[in-house]
Amino acid sequence: MDSTISDVAKLAKVSPSTVSRVIHNSPRISDQTKNRVREAMKSLGYHPNAAARSLVRGETKTIGLIIPNSENDLFFRPFFIMAMRGISIEAQKQGYNIMYAFSTSQPEEVEFLQRFVQRSLVDGIILMAARQHDSCMEYLESREVPYAVIGHPGHEYPNAMWVDNDNFKAMYDVTATLFGLGLRRIAFLGGVPEMSVTRDRLRGYKEAFTTHEIDIDQELIHTSSGFQEEDGYQGAKELLKKAAPEAFAAADDLLALGALQYMEEENIRLPIIGFNNTIKGSIQHPTLSSVDILPDQLGIQAAELLIKRLKNEPLSTNFRIVDTCLIERETTLFFR
Repeated sequence: MDSTISDVAKLAKVSPSTVSRVIHNSPRISDQTKNRVREAMKSLGYHPNAAARSLVRGETKTIGLIIPNSENDLFFRPFFIMAMRGISIEAQKQGYNIMYAFSTSQPEEVEFLQRFVQRSLVDGIILMAARQHDSCMEYLESREVPYAVIGHPGHEYPNAMWVDNDNFKAMYDVTATLFGLGLRRIAFLGGVPEMSVTRDRLRGYKEAFTTHEIDIDQELIHTSSGFQEEDGYQGAKELLKKAAPEAFAAADDLLALGALQYMEEENIRLPIIGFNNTIKGSIQHPTLSSVDILPDQLGIQAAELLIKRLKNEPLSTNFRIVDTCLIERETTLFFR
Protein backbone atom coordinates (compact mmCIF):
# COMPACT_ATOMS: atom_id res chain seq x y z
CA MET A 1 0.00 0.00 0.00
CA ASP A 2 1.36 3.45 -0.90
CA SER A 3 2.52 5.72 1.91
CA THR A 4 0.61 8.94 2.42
CA ILE A 5 1.44 12.42 3.66
CA SER A 6 -0.17 11.42 6.96
CA ASP A 7 2.27 8.47 7.27
CA VAL A 8 5.22 10.76 6.65
CA ALA A 9 3.90 13.31 9.14
CA LYS A 10 3.51 10.66 11.83
CA LEU A 11 7.02 9.30 11.34
CA ALA A 12 8.58 12.77 11.25
CA LYS A 13 6.41 13.94 14.18
CA VAL A 14 5.03 16.95 12.30
CA SER A 15 1.65 17.90 10.85
CA PRO A 16 0.58 16.86 7.31
CA SER A 17 0.54 20.55 6.32
CA THR A 18 4.21 20.81 7.33
CA VAL A 19 5.03 17.83 5.11
CA SER A 20 3.22 19.55 2.25
CA ARG A 21 5.27 22.74 2.80
CA VAL A 22 8.50 20.73 2.83
CA ILE A 23 7.52 19.12 -0.48
CA HIS A 24 7.16 22.59 -1.96
CA ASN A 25 10.35 23.84 -0.26
CA SER A 26 8.60 26.53 1.76
CA PRO A 27 11.04 29.03 3.34
CA ARG A 28 8.81 29.01 6.44
CA ILE A 29 10.12 25.55 7.40
CA SER A 30 13.49 25.19 9.12
CA ASP A 31 16.28 23.15 7.54
CA GLN A 32 16.24 20.81 10.52
CA THR A 33 12.53 20.04 10.02
CA LYS A 34 12.99 19.70 6.28
CA ASN A 35 15.75 17.15 6.77
CA ARG A 36 13.64 15.17 9.24
CA VAL A 37 10.67 15.11 6.88
CA ARG A 38 12.82 14.14 3.89
CA GLU A 39 14.37 11.29 5.86
CA ALA A 40 10.86 10.07 6.74
CA MET A 41 9.85 10.27 3.06
CA LYS A 42 12.93 8.31 2.06
CA SER A 43 12.36 5.70 4.76
CA LEU A 44 8.73 5.17 3.69
CA GLY A 45 9.42 5.34 -0.03
CA TYR A 46 7.05 8.27 -0.37
CA HIS A 47 7.28 10.02 -3.76
CA PRO A 48 5.30 13.27 -3.97
CA ASN A 49 6.10 14.11 -7.58
CA ALA A 50 3.14 12.23 -9.03
CA ALA A 51 0.63 13.65 -6.62
CA ALA A 52 1.27 16.77 -4.65
CA ARG A 53 3.46 18.81 -6.95
CA SER A 54 1.50 18.65 -10.15
CA LEU A 55 -1.80 18.87 -8.27
CA VAL A 56 -0.80 22.01 -6.41
CA ARG A 57 0.71 23.71 -9.45
CA GLY A 58 -2.15 22.80 -11.78
CA GLU A 59 0.15 21.46 -14.46
CA THR A 60 -2.27 19.12 -16.24
CA LYS A 61 -5.25 21.49 -16.73
CA THR A 62 -7.42 18.39 -16.37
CA ILE A 63 -10.16 17.54 -13.88
CA GLY A 64 -10.98 13.94 -12.99
CA LEU A 65 -14.67 13.08 -12.79
CA ILE A 66 -15.81 9.93 -10.97
CA ILE A 67 -19.29 8.76 -12.00
CA PRO A 68 -20.89 6.13 -9.72
CA ASN A 69 -22.65 4.39 -12.60
CA SER A 70 -21.57 1.99 -15.31
CA GLU A 71 -21.26 3.44 -18.79
CA ASN A 72 -24.03 1.06 -19.94
CA ASP A 73 -26.50 2.43 -17.37
CA LEU A 74 -25.52 6.07 -17.72
CA PHE A 75 -28.36 7.05 -20.04
CA PHE A 76 -30.90 5.61 -17.60
CA ARG A 77 -29.79 8.22 -15.03
CA PRO A 78 -30.31 11.58 -16.77
CA PHE A 79 -29.07 13.40 -13.67
CA PHE A 80 -25.50 12.37 -14.37
CA ILE A 81 -25.68 13.40 -18.01
CA MET A 82 -26.96 16.87 -17.14
CA ALA A 83 -24.48 17.36 -14.29
CA MET A 84 -21.64 16.23 -16.57
CA ARG A 85 -22.82 18.74 -19.14
CA GLY A 86 -22.62 21.55 -16.59
CA ILE A 87 -19.15 20.48 -15.46
CA SER A 88 -17.94 20.32 -19.05
CA ILE A 89 -19.34 23.78 -19.87
CA GLU A 90 -17.57 25.43 -16.94
CA ALA A 91 -14.35 23.46 -17.40
CA GLN A 92 -14.13 24.41 -21.08
CA LYS A 93 -14.86 28.03 -20.21
CA GLN A 94 -11.94 28.00 -17.75
CA GLY A 95 -9.56 26.15 -20.08
CA TYR A 96 -9.70 22.77 -18.36
CA ASN A 97 -10.21 19.30 -19.82
CA ILE A 98 -12.26 16.48 -18.29
CA MET A 99 -11.17 12.88 -17.70
CA TYR A 100 -14.07 10.52 -16.90
CA ALA A 101 -14.18 7.24 -15.03
CA PHE A 102 -17.29 5.07 -14.62
CA SER A 103 -17.60 2.77 -11.62
CA THR A 104 -20.05 0.41 -9.97
CA SER A 105 -18.64 0.31 -6.41
CA GLN A 106 -16.69 2.42 -3.94
CA PRO A 107 -13.57 0.22 -4.10
CA GLU A 108 -13.55 0.62 -7.88
CA GLU A 109 -13.93 4.39 -7.52
CA VAL A 110 -10.92 4.49 -5.18
CA GLU A 111 -8.89 2.49 -7.69
CA PHE A 112 -9.62 5.08 -10.38
CA LEU A 113 -8.72 7.89 -7.99
CA GLN A 114 -5.40 6.21 -7.18
CA ARG A 115 -4.66 5.91 -10.89
CA PHE A 116 -5.52 9.56 -11.54
CA VAL A 117 -3.45 10.83 -8.61
CA GLN A 118 -0.42 8.53 -8.66
CA ARG A 119 0.07 8.97 -12.40
CA SER A 120 -0.32 12.74 -12.12
CA LEU A 121 -3.16 12.74 -14.65
CA VAL A 122 -5.37 15.43 -13.07
CA ASP A 123 -5.21 18.62 -11.03
CA GLY A 124 -8.33 17.88 -8.97
CA ILE A 125 -11.38 15.66 -8.71
CA ILE A 126 -15.15 16.06 -8.82
CA LEU A 127 -17.20 13.33 -7.13
CA MET A 128 -20.78 12.95 -8.34
CA ALA A 129 -22.28 11.66 -5.08
CA ALA A 130 -21.74 11.92 -1.33
CA ARG A 131 -22.05 9.01 1.08
CA GLN A 132 -21.53 8.29 4.74
CA HIS A 133 -17.99 7.08 5.50
CA ASP A 134 -16.99 7.87 1.93
CA SER A 135 -13.81 6.01 0.91
CA CYS A 136 -13.21 8.39 -2.00
CA MET A 137 -13.21 11.51 0.17
CA GLU A 138 -11.05 9.79 2.76
CA TYR A 139 -8.47 8.90 0.12
CA LEU A 140 -8.46 12.37 -1.45
CA GLU A 141 -8.08 14.07 1.92
CA SER A 142 -5.25 11.76 2.92
CA ARG A 143 -3.42 12.72 -0.29
CA GLU A 144 -4.35 16.42 0.03
CA VAL A 145 -5.91 16.37 -3.44
CA PRO A 146 -8.26 19.29 -4.24
CA TYR A 147 -11.79 18.02 -4.82
CA ALA A 148 -15.44 19.02 -4.92
CA VAL A 149 -18.46 16.80 -4.43
CA ILE A 150 -22.04 17.05 -5.68
CA GLY A 151 -24.04 16.30 -2.56
CA HIS A 152 -23.69 17.21 1.11
CA PRO A 153 -20.65 15.38 2.54
CA GLY A 154 -21.83 15.67 6.14
CA HIS A 155 -19.90 16.54 9.29
CA GLU A 156 -17.21 13.93 8.66
CA TYR A 157 -15.62 16.17 6.03
CA PRO A 158 -15.93 19.78 7.27
CA ASN A 159 -13.34 21.13 4.83
CA ALA A 160 -14.77 19.51 1.70
CA MET A 161 -16.01 21.75 -1.11
CA TRP A 162 -19.53 20.76 -2.10
CA VAL A 163 -22.58 21.75 -4.11
CA ASP A 164 -26.11 20.56 -3.45
CA ASN A 165 -29.78 21.44 -3.44
CA ASP A 166 -31.62 22.00 -0.20
CA ASN A 167 -32.93 18.46 -0.38
CA PHE A 168 -34.43 18.70 3.09
CA LYS A 169 -36.64 21.64 2.13
CA ALA A 170 -37.44 20.26 -1.34
CA MET A 171 -38.87 17.01 0.06
CA TYR A 172 -40.58 18.90 2.88
CA ASP A 173 -42.39 20.95 0.21
CA VAL A 174 -43.26 17.81 -1.79
CA THR A 175 -44.79 16.16 1.26
CA ALA A 176 -46.64 19.34 2.21
CA THR A 177 -48.01 19.59 -1.34
CA LEU A 178 -49.46 16.10 -1.00
CA PHE A 179 -50.92 16.99 2.40
CA GLY A 180 -52.54 19.92 0.62
CA LEU A 181 -54.53 17.43 -1.45
CA GLY A 182 -56.23 16.30 1.78
CA LEU A 183 -54.09 13.15 2.06
CA ARG A 184 -52.35 11.88 5.18
CA ARG A 185 -50.79 8.50 4.44
CA ILE A 186 -47.94 9.69 2.25
CA ALA A 187 -45.34 7.01 1.46
CA PHE A 188 -41.64 7.81 1.09
CA LEU A 189 -39.97 5.96 -1.78
CA GLY A 190 -36.21 6.40 -1.48
CA GLY A 191 -32.98 5.09 -2.96
CA VAL A 192 -29.67 4.10 -1.38
CA PRO A 193 -29.98 4.94 2.34
CA GLU A 194 -26.24 5.65 2.77
CA MET A 195 -26.32 8.48 0.24
CA SER A 196 -26.75 12.01 1.56
CA VAL A 197 -29.50 12.79 -0.95
CA THR A 198 -31.66 9.98 0.47
CA ARG A 199 -30.96 10.93 4.08
CA ASP A 200 -31.69 14.63 3.54
CA ARG A 201 -34.91 14.01 1.62
CA LEU A 202 -36.10 11.52 4.23
CA ARG A 203 -35.48 14.13 6.95
CA GLY A 204 -37.55 16.66 5.01
CA TYR A 205 -40.35 14.12 4.62
CA LYS A 206 -40.40 13.41 8.37
CA GLU A 207 -40.26 17.08 9.30
CA ALA A 208 -43.35 17.76 7.17
CA PHE A 209 -45.28 15.21 9.24
CA THR A 210 -44.05 16.81 12.47
CA THR A 211 -44.91 20.35 11.35
CA HIS A 212 -48.39 19.30 10.21
CA GLU A 213 -48.89 17.34 13.46
CA ILE A 214 -49.47 14.05 11.66
CA ASP A 215 -48.16 10.80 13.10
CA ILE A 216 -45.65 8.94 10.91
CA ASP A 217 -46.29 5.29 10.16
CA GLN A 218 -42.81 3.80 9.73
CA GLU A 219 -44.26 1.21 7.35
CA LEU A 220 -44.79 4.04 4.86
CA ILE A 221 -41.01 4.51 4.52
CA HIS A 222 -39.18 2.40 1.94
CA THR A 223 -35.57 2.68 0.73
CA SER A 224 -33.90 0.60 -1.98
CA SER A 225 -30.42 -0.47 -3.01
CA GLY A 226 -30.66 1.67 -6.15
CA PHE A 227 -32.54 4.41 -8.00
CA GLN A 228 -33.76 2.44 -11.00
CA GLU A 229 -37.33 1.88 -12.18
CA GLU A 230 -37.30 -1.72 -10.96
CA ASP A 231 -36.48 -0.41 -7.46
CA GLY A 232 -39.51 1.89 -7.59
CA TYR A 233 -41.68 -0.92 -8.95
CA GLN A 234 -40.75 -3.28 -6.10
CA GLY A 235 -40.97 -0.51 -3.52
CA ALA A 236 -44.49 0.47 -4.57
CA LYS A 237 -45.52 -3.17 -4.63
CA GLU A 238 -44.34 -3.69 -1.05
CA LEU A 239 -45.81 -0.42 0.23
CA LEU A 240 -49.21 -0.96 -1.35
CA LYS A 241 -49.45 -4.47 0.05
CA LYS A 242 -48.48 -3.66 3.64
CA ALA A 243 -49.06 0.04 4.33
CA ALA A 244 -52.05 1.27 2.25
CA PRO A 245 -50.53 4.61 1.20
CA GLU A 246 -52.69 7.38 -0.24
CA ALA A 247 -49.82 8.98 -2.21
CA PHE A 248 -46.09 8.66 -2.93
CA ALA A 249 -43.20 11.09 -2.39
CA ALA A 250 -40.42 9.54 -4.50
CA ALA A 251 -36.79 10.64 -4.15
CA ASP A 252 -36.12 10.15 -7.88
CA ASP A 253 -38.17 10.18 -11.09
CA LEU A 254 -37.03 6.67 -11.98
CA LEU A 255 -38.38 5.39 -8.66
CA ALA A 256 -41.64 7.24 -9.36
CA LEU A 257 -41.87 5.82 -12.88
CA GLY A 258 -41.41 2.29 -11.55
CA ALA A 259 -44.15 2.90 -9.00
CA LEU A 260 -46.45 4.21 -11.74
CA GLN A 261 -45.83 1.09 -13.79
CA TYR A 262 -46.86 -1.14 -10.89
CA MET A 263 -49.95 0.96 -10.17
CA GLU A 264 -50.98 0.83 -13.82
CA GLU A 265 -50.71 -2.96 -13.82
CA GLU A 266 -52.88 -3.10 -10.69
CA ASN A 267 -55.32 -0.45 -11.98
CA ILE A 268 -54.45 1.88 -9.09
CA ARG A 269 -54.15 5.65 -9.41
CA LEU A 270 -52.59 7.61 -6.56
CA PRO A 271 -50.83 11.00 -6.51
CA ILE A 272 -47.06 10.81 -6.87
CA ILE A 273 -44.20 13.31 -7.12
CA GLY A 274 -40.63 12.53 -8.17
CA PHE A 275 -37.30 14.34 -8.37
CA ASN A 276 -35.05 15.35 -11.31
CA ASN A 277 -37.72 16.44 -13.82
CA THR A 278 -36.69 13.87 -16.43
CA ILE A 279 -37.86 14.04 -20.03
CA LYS A 280 -39.43 10.59 -19.73
CA GLY A 281 -41.52 11.74 -16.78
CA SER A 282 -42.78 14.76 -18.70
CA ILE A 283 -43.96 12.83 -21.77
CA GLN A 284 -45.30 9.58 -20.35
CA HIS A 285 -48.98 9.10 -19.42
CA PRO A 286 -49.91 10.29 -16.91
CA THR A 287 -47.27 13.00 -16.91
CA LEU A 288 -45.20 13.02 -13.73
CA SER A 289 -45.09 15.89 -11.25
CA SER A 290 -41.44 16.36 -10.34
CA VAL A 291 -38.90 18.59 -8.60
CA ASP A 292 -36.41 20.16 -11.02
CA ILE A 293 -33.06 20.14 -9.17
CA LEU A 294 -31.18 21.89 -12.02
CA PRO A 295 -28.38 19.29 -12.35
CA ASP A 296 -26.55 21.31 -14.99
CA GLN A 297 -26.23 24.13 -12.44
CA LEU A 298 -24.97 21.68 -9.84
CA GLY A 299 -22.25 20.65 -12.30
CA ILE A 300 -21.35 24.23 -13.20
CA GLN A 301 -21.09 25.27 -9.55
CA ALA A 302 -19.00 22.23 -8.58
CA ALA A 303 -16.54 22.89 -11.40
CA GLU A 304 -16.37 26.59 -10.55
CA LEU A 305 -15.60 25.88 -6.88
CA LEU A 306 -12.86 23.39 -7.73
CA ILE A 307 -11.22 25.55 -10.38
CA LYS A 308 -11.18 28.55 -8.05
CA ARG A 309 -9.32 26.40 -5.53
CA LEU A 310 -6.91 25.17 -8.19
CA LYS A 311 -6.20 28.76 -9.21
CA ASN A 312 -5.80 29.83 -5.56
CA GLU A 313 -8.62 32.34 -5.96
CA PRO A 314 -10.45 33.46 -2.80
CA LEU A 315 -13.61 31.57 -1.81
CA SER A 316 -16.20 33.16 0.46
CA THR A 317 -17.61 29.70 1.34
CA ASN A 318 -16.67 26.11 0.54
CA PHE A 319 -20.20 25.22 -0.61
CA ARG A 320 -23.02 26.34 -2.91
CA ILE A 321 -26.78 25.69 -2.71
CA VAL A 322 -28.71 25.43 -5.98
CA ASP A 323 -32.44 26.21 -6.04
CA THR A 324 -35.16 23.67 -6.88
CA CYS A 325 -38.60 24.06 -8.46
CA LEU A 326 -41.66 21.80 -8.15
CA ILE A 327 -43.32 21.26 -11.53
CA GLU A 328 -46.83 19.89 -11.15
CA ARG A 329 -48.28 17.68 -13.87
CA GLU A 330 -51.05 15.09 -14.13
CA THR A 331 -49.92 12.85 -11.24
CA THR A 332 -50.98 15.62 -8.83
CA LEU A 333 -53.09 18.01 -10.89
CA PHE A 334 -55.53 15.18 -11.66
CA PHE A 335 -56.38 15.04 -7.94
CA ARG A 336 -56.96 18.77 -7.40
